[in-house]
Amino acid sequence: MDTTDLPLHGKQEGRFFHGYYDEYCYLPLYIFCGAQVLCSRLRESSHDAAHGSLSEIQRVVKQLRAAWPEAKIILRADSGFCRNELMSWCENNGVDFVLGLARNVRLRRMIGQQLWEAQRQWERTGKPARVFAELSYRTRKQYKGGWDRERRVVAKAEHIDGKENRASW
Repeated sequence: MDTTDLPLHGKQEGRFFHGYYDEYCYLPLYIFCGAQVLCSRLRESSHDAAHGSLSEIQRVVKQLRAAWPEAKIILRADSGFCRNELMSWCENNGVDFVLGLARNVRLRRMIGQQLWEAQRQWERTGKPARVFAELSYRTRKQYKGGWDRERRVVAKAEHIDGKENRASW
């Protein structure tokens, strides 16, 4: 599951300036299975990336299960979809998930040892180094999408080209 910008070049209804993309755009939601498009939903970009994703996942999973009741379904998405409502639904409906988790100071502290190990490996070999850690994590704040319980998190500490890869959380 993912989104991307759909740039607008006029004053279309529902247009919104999205700071991340630095343009007026829509923010369609896509759900793929490999190269097969299962869902393409046009949305305004004034909403969070996860807006409406749960109802689309519910619809797609229902259709997949009707056709292939024994199929294992794994949802993969970036940190924009790492929301309690979506994860709880998946857990309660037999859908496994691999979601990105936005980096933050607390997570970085939790994998400090692995980050140090990755840096040491890079210093010894000069090649990209990756060290993984498994931990239990729960968001502290109950903001929109905050977690209601601890969940398993696998973190990747990575050191490439002489520096920590901050994009690999």
